[in-house]
Parts: sequence; structure tokens; C-alpha cells
Amino acid sequence: MSPLDDAVARSGHTAPRTRPRRTGRAPVALLLPASLGLLFLVLPLFGLLVRTPWGTLPQRLADPGVVTALRLSLQTATLATLLCLLFGVPLAWLLARVEFPGRRVVRALVTVPLVLPPVVGGVALLLVFGRRGLLGGWLDATFGITLPFTTTGVVLAEAFVAMPFLIIAVEGALRGADTRYEEAAATLGASRWTTFTHVTLPLVAPGVAAGAVLCWARALGEFGATITFAGNFPGRTQTMPLAVYLALETDLEAAIVLSLVLLTVSVAILASLRDRWISAP
Repeated sequence: MSPLDDAVARSGHTAPRTRPRRTGRAPVALLLPASLGLLFLVLPLFGLLVRTPWGTLPQRLADPGVVTALRLSLQTATLATLLCLLFGVPLAWLLARVEFPGRRVVRALVTVPLVLPPVVGGVALLLVFGRRGLLGGWLDATFGITLPFTTTGVVLAEAFVAMPFLIIAVEGALRGADTRYEEAAATLGASRWTTFTHVTLPLVAPGVAAGAVLCWARALGEFGATITFAGNFPGRTQTMPLAVYLALETDLEAAIVLSLVLLTVSVAILASLRDRWISAP
């Protein structure tokens, strides 16, 4: 038994028991709307598969523009997720564990990008990080750093719209975590940083993983803020959603193929990460 477990045991508390899951027949009053909801979500995806030009699919997938847009999407979504983890996890911990004036206001501000139209988010980013923005002008004049219409701008736009998903998931995990282990670590002389990195983070790791998955998926599919703040330049800022939009105006089959690629990558990544990190026994 580790010193931490021993300290918890001496405190006289026992770990909460997991309640058995109840199973039973679903009532018709719930089964019917549930089936309609599932059909509503699955039918458009089925329609995409039906309309896919399977005969020319290999040639279209080998197109350099598709490969470039997919690679850029994966890179920027991953970088945006790492940025969200760097800033979002500490912010979630602050909201969950620290009482301070205006906490409700801060929590409301954190969730604003969830309901804010992405195009409005892109405009807001331009007003702050543009060359004439609140910070963009200073960055350009002092360091020569220009963020709009660059790959870095894509990462910032995706992080802006995706970070609330991570914060909400991690804050929920922190609020549901058993704080006795953290208290026991403190009684054993562990510093706050050691307690956070060696006790708190392992306890909420599934919540962090869930938030990171949602954050990555949201960043991968971001369109409005990206095209407004970073533009649509092939090889530099044209991610897969932007490539779909551009192809939709000229070649419907190309747009379908690009949508299928984006759908396949999203489903594959989400399924693999959920099975490995998130699914409960």
C-alpha cells in the first residue's frame, strides 16, 4: 500500500462503491423518439456514403490538394489541442477548485465561444490580433509577427472555438473527483504542484482525455473562424472544411470525397481514443 493510500485509510474513509447498472426494457414512449433521433443523425451520413463516387475514389484521394489539406488539418487541429491543454486545464482547475469573486462571470465568458457564431469569433480575433488590432499592431511593430492569414492564425482560430469543450469536460471531472487523496497528499507534505501533477491529474485523466478528444474533433471541423481570420490559401490555411466549401462550388463529387475523408478520419480517431482512454468498465 502506498503512503497516499495508507493516509486515506487512516482517515477512516472508504472508497465509494460503484452502483450496479440497471438494465431493462425501454418504454415505447422513449424508444420511438430515441429511434427518430438516431435516424436523424445517421441518415445524412448514410446519404453521404450513397452519393460517394466509389469508382473514382482512389484517383481523387491521390490528388495533391486533398493530401495537403488533410495534412494541414491534422497538424493544426493537433497543435490547437495542445494549446488548449496548456491553458485550458489550469483554467478548469481554477474554476473547479478556487473560490474567487466573479467566478460565475468567468465561467460564462469561457462558454461564450460555444454559442458564438464562428464567423463572429473570427472577426473578434481579427480585431485583437490583426495588424491594426489591440495586440496585433504591437506584435507586428515590435516583433514583426503577423498572425492573420497564416498557419498560426488557423491554430489560434481553432483553439478559440475548441477550448471551451476541454474546459467543461475537465472542470466536470475535477468536481466529481474524490478530494481525499489530494488532502492526504497535503498532509504527507506534498506541495501544491506535486499534488496537482501526481494526484489530481491522474485522478481526472479520463476527463482530460475526453475533453482533448472533443477539443480535437471541434478543431478539425472548424470553418467559420478559420476562413474569417486565416483565409483560404491552399497549402497554408486551407484546411479540409475549407477545401470542402471551395469544391462544393465547382465539383460536387470532389466535395463529397473530401467530406468522406474528413468523416472517416474524425470517426476513426474518436473511436480509437474513446476505446482506449474514456470508456468505463
